[in-house]
Amino acid sequence: MLTMTVDYTVRLRFGDNSRAAATHTNLSAVRLDGSVLWIAGDETATVERLLADNPERAAEFADETTFRLADFVDLPGVDADEEADVEGLARHGNFLWAVGSHSLRRKQIKERHAGSKALRRLARVEGQENRQILVRLPIADVDGVPTPVREAVFDGERHHAAALGRRDDIRSLLRDDEHLARFLPIPGKDNGLDIEGIAVRGDRVYLGLRGPVLRGWAFVLELRPYVDPATPHRLRLHEFEDGLLYRKHVLDLDGLGVRDLCPCGDDLLVLAGPTMDLDGPVRIYRWHGAYRSEQPSIVRGGLLSRELELTYGEGDDHAEGLSLLGEDRVLVVYDSPAPIRLTDDGAVIADVLRLPR
Repeated sequence: MLTMTVDYTVRLRFGDNSRAAATHTNLSAVRLDGSVLWIAGDETATVERLLADNPERAAEFADETTFRLADFVDLPGVDADEEADVEGLARHGNFLWAVGSHSLRRKQIKERHAGSKALRRLARVEGQENRQILVRLPIADVDGVPTPVREAVFDGERHHAAALGRRDDIRSLLRDDEHLARFLPIPGKDNGLDIEGIAVRGDRVYLGLRGPVLRGWAFVLELRPYVDPATPHRLRLHEFEDGLLYRKHVLDLDGLGVRDLCPCGDDLLVLAGPTMDLDGPVRIYRWHGAYRSEQPSIVRGGLLSRELELTYGEGDDHAEGLSLLGEDRVLVVYDSPAPIRLTDDGAVIADVLRLPR
């Protein structure tokens, strides 16, 4: 395994609204799509599109366009703009996928809180319905730029923006799971359920869990979503051979949880970090032959290799998003970026790292 060496950096330039919402300092998901960068923060219910200044080797992604998820699908929350905590983006075929964390959260003790008030806050656990989303958006060419649309025709077939319905909601699916059910009432930062990565290949969707981590083993869930023609705005789930609507893979990430997933040929790159509210360590692993697996997997030994050790800060610079750039580089974006990543002209700096050969 190699220690992280930055090959070069790129600037991500956001508009006034995103900077006001602090999206640029709460980046949680990223996916490169040619000269387009899809990106999301964990404090909104939107997906952002940035355009490269140079399709060959971008120095900057800018010209931001914001897309509200509620403009494409019905979100479960009463307030359509309540944060969805989007923690993963995937681009496959004609579609962009987004997944929320599905986690609960515990109130924080802030500097102004003390005594019994501080303890009461720390005892409060709450959920937000918009976090419980898995969304698939058709991507059409609009004025030469990939753009999410409510519906589009591909190969003579009409496709709609669709979301996983309550009938197949992931938290509901896991309520009787022998490993994960007891972690559903626990907040994500306390080693409870917390989805923080998505990868799509064919009809398979892979969801990486930051938590729980059980005796050092991290989880990746595999789903097979489809659209029922009778309800084209809803995703449903095919059964696997054992009759379940999901498949579990467990990965030996040396006690770390999944922070993001990224396709790389038949492999999956796994961005890994602590499941609890800690700074590090942070690493990139390679799950060899992930897409060839046709059964629940115990991923260790020769199936898994450490690729890179990433640096991290004290209270900042938390690597949260990973996207393949060419054949041998990855783009990494950070939540709570260090001050040195924030430029005087309003951009935030992301890193491009070279993968070991």
